[in-house]
Amino acid sequence: MKRRVVVTGLGVVTALGCRPDELWTRICNGESGVRPFSGFDCSAYKVRFGGQIVDWTIDAYMAPKDAKRLDRFSQFALAAAIDAIGQAGLDFSREDPFRCGVIIGSGIGGLSEIETQHTKLLERGPEKVSPFTIPKLMVNAASGQVSIRYGLQGPNTAVSTACASAANAIGDALKTIQRGAADVMITGGSEAALTPMAIAGFTQMRALSERNDDPARASRPFDRDRDGFVMAEGAGILVIEELERAKARGAEILAELLGCGASADGSHITQPDERGAGAAKAMVLALADSELNAGDVDYINAHGTSTVLGDQAETTAIKTVFDEHARKVGISSTKSQLGHLLGASGGVEMVLSILAMRHGVVPPTINLETPDPACDLDYTPNVARPHKIDVVMSNSFGFGGHNASLIVGQLRNGKV
Repeated sequence: MKRRVVVTGLGVVTALGCRPDELWTRICNGESGVRPFSGFDCSAYKVRFGGQIVDWTIDAYMAPKDAKRLDRFSQFALAAAIDAIGQAGLDFSREDPFRCGVIIGSGIGGLSEIETQHTKLLERGPEKVSPFTIPKLMVNAASGQVSIRYGLQGPNTAVSTACASAANAIGDALKTIQRGAADVMITGGSEAALTPMAIAGFTQMRALSERNDDPARASRPFDRDRDGFVMAEGAGILVIEELERAKARGAEILAELLGCGASADGSHITQPDERGAGAAKAMVLALADSELNAGDVDYINAHGTSTVLGDQAETTAIKTVFDEHARKVGISSTKSQLGHLLGASGGVEMVLSILAMRHGVVPPTINLETPDPACDLDYTPNVARPHKIDVVMSNSFGFGGHNASLIVGQLRNGKV
C-alpha cells in the first residue's frame, strides 16, 4: 500500500509577493507582476520587460558575506525553503537527518554567475575568475544549499527538465516518500534567468512577447492576440511528508499530494506536439497514479504560457483527457500575472493550486480579452471565481518535450 504524502509548508519568492498570503491576495485581485527591466541596460534589446523581482535581498535569511557565495537562483530557493520549513514547524535537530531530503528543480541554474565570470575571464584573465564560480552555477546548488543549511542527509538531487523542472522535482519527491526512502522532502523549483544572455537567446528564438509598450498586458494565455511568453524569476518550495508522521507531530496539513505523471513529446526540441499527445499522456498518468477519474478534478492550473502553439496544444490535450468534463472544470493560467518562471513555474503554481483549493477560488487568467477560437474552454477570464475545489491538477511542459502533471487534493479521512 502506498504511503500517503501531505503538504505542510509553502514558500514563495515572486514578482507579486514573497509570502504565500500576499501572493494569493494579489493573484485574486488580478494584478500583474510584469514590469520593465531594471539592473542592466536593455535599450538595445527587442524585449525589455519581465516578471522581475525588485527591492528584494537575501539579508533577512543569511549574512551578506555568505549570500555572496550563492547565485540568485539559490538565494531564491533557500529563502522560500526557510519560509516553508518555518510554516511546517519542523525542527530538524529532532529529526533523523537520513530520513529528510531535498529535490529542487531549475531549468537553467546559475546563468547570472556564468555571464559575470565569463566577462571577467575575457576582460581580466583567468586569475580573476572567482573560486566560487562552479559551486554557484551548478543546477544542483540550490538543493545542496538547502540540505547544508539544515544538515539533511537523505536523498538530495536536482531536476533540470526546462519548464517542467519543478513539477518533475515534486513528483520525484512524492515517489521518494511513497517508496519509503524518506519521510520528509523539501521540493519545488527556483529560477533567476532574467539575464542579458537569456533575454537575448529567448528573443532570438522568437519565443517572447515584444509588447514593450504595455508589459502588464503582454502575458495573455489563450488570447487571440498573444505573441509569446513573458520571462520571470522566483521560487516555489513545498515541505511534504508522510501523513502519519505529520499527524503525530501535530502539523497543520495543507493538502494531500495525490499523484504525478510524466511523459515526452519525442518530436521537437522547442515546439510542443500540436496534438498535445504527450501532455495528455502525462495527465492520464497523473490521474491513474492518484486513482482518480477526470471528472474528479475541479480545477486545472494550466501550463498556459501565452504562446500560440503551446496554448492550442494544451487545450487539445485537456479535451482529449477530460472529454465532456473539459467544459465544466475550472481552468486558468497564473502565468498571465506572474510571467513564466521557467524551471520554477511548477513550484509556484503548485503553491497557488493549494491556495486555490483552500480558499475555494479559481484564480483568473488576466488579459484574456479576445479568446483564440482554437482555445475554446472556460479559462476564467480576468476575474477570480468562487468554486468548490477538492482536487486540482497542475500542468508543466518544457522545451525538450518534457511533460509533467501533478494532482493535489483536500485531505479526507478516507480516500480523496
